[in-house]
Amino acid sequence: MERIAIDMDEVMADTAGTHREWYNRDFGDMVTAAELQGRTLAQVRPERKREIDSYFGREDFFRQLKVMEHSQEVIRELSRHYEIFITTAAMEVPASFRAKYEWLQEHFDFLSDMNFVFCGDKSIIRADYMIDDNVNQLRRFQGQGILFSAPHNAGEQGFVRVDSWLEAGAWFMAKLRGPDEAAAAGGLRCSVNA
Repeated sequence: MERIAIDMDEVMADTAGTHREWYNRDFGDMVTAAELQGRTLAQVRPERKREIDSYFGREDFFRQLKVMEHSQEVIRELSRHYEIFITTAAMEVPASFRAKYEWLQEHFDFLSDMNFVFCGDKSIIRADYMIDDNVNQLRRFQGQGILFSAPHNAGEQGFVRVDSWLEAGAWFMAKLRGPDEAAAAGGLRCSVNA
């Protein structure tokens, strides 16, 4: 059975959306999702970088992240055909460990917590595929990288890109049926931007 490694933040969990909502609430601002295309919140509001970054030190922030649309049902279906590992770069934010673990248990209770990997550099991950929003992690990965679209990676190229969980599911299910069907799934906007 082939193995898929799946990132958590900005792939399973809407980290950027929650970050923007909390910032707007706490500072009376109106930063929009459109303003974040190709940039981070700290790049849009550099004068508040310290305050913006401080959210990541709060355990309650990671516990309250919203689930990405269709991620639960697609990952559940993929888990019937692939071995699924959740690989999150939690070492970058040590305060997030417990909250991320509890979030995964709550929202993805059909996955074994023995397949939750909290790491830093994902080059250690042995899998056939990795779905991630971070091109640096994908560049170091030895298998097939799948770039999950997020505001900060809008201009990135060089990977198969999926814009949603429905596209990701279609791509992986087509792979099961053979290379011709996988290539046809490119019509869903799962194109290789090389």
